[in-house]
Amino acid sequence: MKKNLRILVIISLFNNQSCNMKNDIKLLNKSDFQKNIEGKTTDLFILKNKHNVITEITNYGGRVVSLWTPDSNGNFEDIVLGFDNIDDYINADEKYFGATIGRYGNRIKDGKFIINNKEYYLEKNNGPNHLHGGQRGFSDVVWDAKQIDNQTLELKYYSKSMEEGYPGNLNIRVVYNLNDSNELKIEYFANTDQSTHLNLTHHSFFNLLGAGEETINDHLLYINANSFTPVDETLIPTGEIELVSDTPFDFNLPTKIGNRVDQDYNQLNYGKGYDHNYVLNNSQSKEIIAAKVIEKKFGRTLEVYTNEPGMQFYGGNFLSGTIGKHDKTYKKRSAFCLETQHFPNSPNQENFPSTLLKPNEEYYSICIYKFSIN
Repeated sequence: MKKNLRILVIISLFNNQSCNMKNDIKLLNKSDFQKNIEGKTTDLFILKNKHNVITEITNYGGRVVSLWTPDSNGNFEDIVLGFDNIDDYINADEKYFGATIGRYGNRIKDGKFIINNKEYYLEKNNGPNHLHGGQRGFSDVVWDAKQIDNQTLELKYYSKSMEEGYPGNLNIRVVYNLNDSNELKIEYFANTDQSTHLNLTHHSFFNLLGAGEETINDHLLYINANSFTPVDETLIPTGEIELVSDTPFDFNLPTKIGNRVDQDYNQLNYGKGYDHNYVLNNSQSKEIIAAKVIEKKFGRTLEVYTNEPGMQFYGGNFLSGTIGKHDKTYKKRSAFCLETQHFPNSPNQENFPSTLLKPNEEYYSICIYKFSIN
């Protein structure tokens, strides 16, 4: 069987040493996540390793709801944005906190593509374009959940042919494992009975100071990319590959995220800041770093590794004061996303790496989010 290599996500949460927990971890109420939606039951699942690292995950949208990691003083904070009950996720204007994104992560121009000379039409839910799988993408469905053990959660979803306009019946399996090496590993598997486009990704919003704290403008960011895909005013790639050198998009040396974000530069104006796909260097090896984020105040560091050809860097430009967990306010640019992926609008760009998944091929992928102390 031909393999179509795509996404596995590993989050290594800190060095392989246990630390003393100096503040309380505030777990959410499981009952606040239990709801019947179209005959399926949502719930909240807790994964915990021997170092007291904890993540809470709901099968509504396959979302990472919380992620508690230590700082350089051993204090734990929840470093991902989200809500403390299922209803807020369902009704939120911000739909993607911590979610599994599909069938297609990012944008598809004019909500359409052609496979085998047949044109398919998708939901236009982002101006004239299709975004993150449509009005009801994988972030809005209830996944079948099975907790394998205290450190492993398996989610499954069967996406029927023509759901949100995509051809092919698609079987998807996502496995979360929080191991004792302090890695939250997220593996994606899928197969189809008809050629279709597939580009799954993970959409946690991170703030290494803690969710709901000050902006991420002082976080230092390094991205291992010499090029990015410039966009038009609707954030669709033009098809060009542009060098980052001598632009505000050059993060080849660690640079504060906020240093150049408000420069008068057309690409920043289009995205109201950073919301762009980077063309990663040496992306065929999972051993090559894609990005690194350093937060000096509390000493957390995040590294991203992937074999994906691209990574979307989003700087939280459209956050607008949403009230999240523990009544904290999520203000503009108070979080960042690093979404490993194939390029936006790949189905309509022959020069971009293909996202076409065919019958008898197996979809599988790798990305590593690694946390440590600096």
